[in-house]
Amino acid sequence: MRAGRRGGAGEERQQQQEADMEDMFSERQIQDIRGSLLGWYGLNRRELPWRLSEDHIEKRAYRVWVSEVMLQQTRVQTVIHYFNRWISKWPTLRHLSQASLDEVNEMWAGLGYYRRARYLLEGAKMIVAEGGEFPRTVSSLRKVPGIGEYTAGAIASIAFKEVVPVVDGNVVRVIARLKAISANPKDSQTVKRFWELAAQLVEPFEPGDFNQGLMELGATICTPTSPNCSSCPVSDHCRALSISRNDSSVLVTDYPVKGVKIKQRRDFSAVCVLEIVKDDDMSETHPSDSEFILVKRPDEGLLAGLWEFPSVLLDGEADLVTRKKAVDHYLKNNFGLDVRKTCKIVLREHVGEFVHIFSHIRLKIYAELLVVHLKGGLKHAFRKQDREALHWKSVDSKVISSTGLTTSVRKVYTMVQKFKQEKFATNPAPAPSRKRNRRTIQRN
Repeated sequence: MRAGRRGGAGEERQQQQEADMEDMFSERQIQDIRGSLLGWYGLNRRELPWRLSEDHIEKRAYRVWVSEVMLQQTRVQTVIHYFNRWISKWPTLRHLSQASLDEVNEMWAGLGYYRRARYLLEGAKMIVAEGGEFPRTVSSLRKVPGIGEYTAGAIASIAFKEVVPVVDGNVVRVIARLKAISANPKDSQTVKRFWELAAQLVEPFEPGDFNQGLMELGATICTPTSPNCSSCPVSDHCRALSISRNDSSVLVTDYPVKGVKIKQRRDFSAVCVLEIVKDDDMSETHPSDSEFILVKRPDEGLLAGLWEFPSVLLDGEADLVTRKKAVDHYLKNNFGLDVRKTCKIVLREHVGEFVHIFSHIRLKIYAELLVVHLKGGLKHAFRKQDREALHWKSVDSKVISSTGLTTSVRKVYTMVQKFKQEKFATNPAPAPSRKRNRRTIQRN
């Protein structure tokens, strides 16, 4: 049973799927595919910064590692800028091992999946602590935090020429079409078979170039929706293309079969941009005279260890009154800050809402600006916290502008800035009377 074919018995489909997976490449196919793909890659490979020739083999391994982690779930054009900044700041594994998690998160901000950045740092520290020699085989690389089978295969084959396969989404798509595999690509047995087929194809003398060529083919020619079959170097061996030419009801894009999307969880959050000013007249307040409260997320879970504005998870869609009550309770419970008793509210406004998408969560964010003048100042208004309390810090607008914030936190701050510009456009703040130094007050 071919993918995309209308009708047919379920039993016949199952038999064909099993046959798909048992069918291996012939020796002639292997040799032809290797030669054609390497020749095509040599002429058409994209010039990417992590592909620059590097005499020092461990530097090459480090660059491959960083680039492969960044490329997960992220477009190549986006990664180029991040990769160049990263290598400029931490050119070697040893340089990275001396960084702090906050520094790494700041450099990573905007790429998402921040756990990957933390694993890069933890992995670098572990390798340096154990002598500093970069692991050279898949088996030893798998012992490094955050390095899975794919990343280990990429580093081992590209940097150290170990004859091992790599299988990412691009490789799955190419092989599924070459073999016209109609089994579910997400099924564990099917995944295992893709690895076996990829291992069969790996060129023994240039495994790194072959693996990169296979991924490059999927990224640029054998694309999900618009494959350019006429330019494909291995189209003569593509069973999906052959089937589609003989059966108009079947398309090359029917392979691999589309998996069932996991339904995203719907969450709701009230975010409070808490701004503390020295003067209770907002129009007379210069940006350098105000501070914002940032809270550090727990070290485990979603966006672990990152800084954000105070936020509260809600039970569902919530009106303005309900959201304010939730925020007030949060501030009183975590900071001992009673907005009715211990401070004067200078301004409190809802500034907007938006939906932020994670891989498994659809988060609706309600953003508000809460400007307060504290009686006795910041140190006296916020109660002392014990070791189990959340970590927070107060920063001025200059620090916020240079801090690596997540995309959603940055969007909230941008909304607040736009709101303030529009509200006070007719009454601009006066120039500061003296130069002020940037400052940060931290609490643990």
